[in-house]
Amino acid sequence: MPEVIFNGPAGRLEGRYQPAKKKGAPIAIILHPHPQFGGTMNNQIVYSLFYTYVNRGFAVLRFNFRGVGRSQGSFDHGHGELSDAAAALDWVQSLNPDARSCWIAGVSFGAWIGMQLLMRRPEIEGFLSIAAMANRYDFSFLAPCPSSGLFVHGSEDRVAPAKDVISVIEKVKTQKGIVLEHAVIDGANHFFDGKVEELMQTVDAYLDKRIGTPHEDAA
Repeated sequence: MPEVIFNGPAGRLEGRYQPAKKKGAPIAIILHPHPQFGGTMNNQIVYSLFYTYVNRGFAVLRFNFRGVGRSQGSFDHGHGELSDAAAALDWVQSLNPDARSCWIAGVSFGAWIGMQLLMRRPEIEGFLSIAAMANRYDFSFLAPCPSSGLFVHGSEDRVAPAKDVISVIEKVKTQKGIVLEHAVIDGANHFFDGKVEELMQTVDAYLDKRIGTPHEDAA
């Protein structure tokens, strides 16, 4: 899993990139939690999501937003971080011009950034939003949501209570044929402490349904 440095809008961005073994493989970008509350690309959920896509034969990138780790720049309250995510997608696409599809996955703050990127990039065909803070950030820009995806929350999340998030999701209008699903992990808090394995089982079941089970030769 090579360490990579690529150019972002505010300077160099640090990431970890796993190329796909097959030409034309899909690509995925993983976005980490809030930079000012300890969020990095090495977050356990980000790490687990990264490898779930690797095991499915994707070309996958996780990276640090500006001002985190060795990424240059400073926290920009979401505006700059969205630009970072767009630059990351551009970079992966430049390495994989024949990629047949693209997915985005985000955790907490990263879920908010990921959903904004989704609205700007029609090539993104699926998403995972883990612990989306729909009670703290405005998600009304999903009008209508252009891609199907999965929201996952913890039943004991005090940062973004599941009931608040689900009420936001249920109000989101979708384009024809688009399905937004949501799952609740019983007993999990905002960070899924002690529940990451259950979270990933839920994620994997959804991805199995959407894109099929992992290929043995992809692992």
